[in-house]
Amino acid sequence: MKQYEFLLFDLDDTLLDFNAAEQIALPKLFEAHQFPLTEEVRQVYKGINAELWQALEEGQITREELMEIRFAKTFEYFGEKVDGRALDAEFRSYLTESKVFVEGAFELIQSIAPNYELYITSNGSSDTQVKRMQVTGLAPYFKQVFVSEDTGYQKPMKPFFDYVFERIPQFDSAKTMIIGDSYSADIIGGAGAGIDTCWLNPTRKEAHAMIQPTYVIDTLSQLYPILEGANSLQKITGKQ
Repeated sequence: MKQYEFLLFDLDDTLLDFNAAEQIALPKLFEAHQFPLTEEVRQVYKGINAELWQALEEGQITREELMEIRFAKTFEYFGEKVDGRALDAEFRSYLTESKVFVEGAFELIQSIAPNYELYITSNGSSDTQVKRMQVTGLAPYFKQVFVSEDTGYQKPMKPFFDYVFERIPQFDSAKTMIIGDSYSADIIGGAGAGIDTCWLNPTRKEAHAMIQPTYVIDTLSQLYPILEGANSLQKITGKQ
């Protein structure tokens, strides 16, 4: 099994628990605007947000459009008109207050950082992601943070990965792997860029038949034997 040198980590729901952060941020946002956050409101927002993120990954909308639309469209559904961009900025400021990790994430990064070059590859807002890494203590372990806002592209677009690769000293695609929870962004994107992929897939979703991840793991602890070259997790060669 090959020896990796460069590890690219997604941030949300790979290292940091985005759902936990959202559980803090959404109530604060809606309370600040005196709008009850009922279960119906929450589900409407989640549906709109998920559709917009999918559209972003497919290149149908820009990141700026997503941030302007998601709260405006949510409030519009309930007959309210708001400044969507302002609410989005407020929401993202609340996101930075969460320090909840995906299980085993901080211990993993602490353990492997001395032996690998670690990088963050994330879609989203640069300021928000950098602040979240700072408040959680992750920042010192990573060589650089690559966020779609700065690159001008988002995963899974190949130009996003080209931007990243060009800025990693002595980069070698054969010694690089991306680890992430999003099949559409991390796995399809990594495969298209010619690097190995590790899909953090705790709910065991189905992968598209045409593009298989190099590895599939249920928990981050299963990454250790992959990096150590153990035989407990076999490299996928076409079928799972």
